Amino acid sequence: MSTRAEPTDTAAEDSAKTAATLITPTLLRGWPLPSAGSDKYSRGAVLVIGGGRRTPGAALLAGTAALRAGAGRVTLAVAESVAVQLAVTLPEAGVIGLPQSAGGSVGDAGLETLLPDFDAADSVLVGPGLDDIGQTEALLRGLLQHESTRDPGQGAGPTVVLDAYALGALPRLADELEPWASRLILTPNPTEAAILLGRDTGDLAADVVELAAKYRAVVSCQGVIAGPPGVGNPDGGSSDGGSPAADFPDTGDRWEITTGNGGLGTSGSGDILAGAIAGLRARGTSDAQAACWGTHLHAAAGDRLASRVGSLGYLARELADELPPLMMELGT
Repeated sequence: MSTRAEPTDTAAEDSAKTAATLITPTLLRGWPLPSAGSDKYSRGAVLVIGGGRRTPGAALLAGTAALRAGAGRVTLAVAESVAVQLAVTLPEAGVIGLPQSAGGSVGDAGLETLLPDFDAADSVLVGPGLDDIGQTEALLRGLLQHESTRDPGQGAGPTVVLDAYALGALPRLADELEPWASRLILTPNPTEAAILLGRDTGDLAADVVELAAKYRAVVSCQGVIAGPPGVGNPDGGSSDGGSPAADFPDTGDRWEITTGNGGLGTSGSGDILAGAIAGLRARGTSDAQAACWGTHLHAAAGDRLASRVGSLGYLARELADELPPLMMELGT
């Protein structure tokens, strides 16, 4: 069954016409993140799938951001030729070496080796460092087929965050996404948003709302966030995570950040954003809360670095180090 909504969907049109809620420090303080808990198991597990031979740094950046956002455990599933190097570079993470193509790309080969980690994760990020669209499509299809056989008694699987090449492959799988319906988070840039829409972007705010309805996902694109209709109700649109209803402001289902600068448009910045969102989701937020908090923190980190380093020239990896103090200032 297709998960696609028609562009004329009334709820999506109504959402697009409604003014977005601005994400401010005041709003976030009234929408607190889950408590730190007693140990790493209290803060959830993230699985990052990516890291081809030519681009292992993307998975490293995403995993680092997930840890800096407070996730308790992170595992990187990457090309086998770079697994040992990443394990040494990020000793806080577990690493799975995946079979790779002759060109060093990761696909569905050896999928069974990461399925136990997939099932045990609270959030799974797919995309950082993947570099072959056909291989990525096969990987996503294999994960979807695995999910389609899940025993209903096991409950819902992990939230799936898609970035980079995983977004490029998504339109080819539009009729197969039912297993991930309403537990997808997408983090496209405007170019990737156009691929997802199948047309050029125009009004970004309206386009993000359309994407959220089309893929039944929470979408964060260039500081604009939207979810499927109803995602902004007091339970966060999620029955198995997020802050208690009493702590959730009734904000609708469309948001915009009030921070950020042009320096964020640098190599690896999107990997930090996606990793931070995955890390926050693993801690027990709702999908919408993870996207709103993660997008704000990413942009605010850029502002901090712009004031200290310069508006251009700060590095994506430096963004991750700003996340803990920003969260502390917001009281979580």
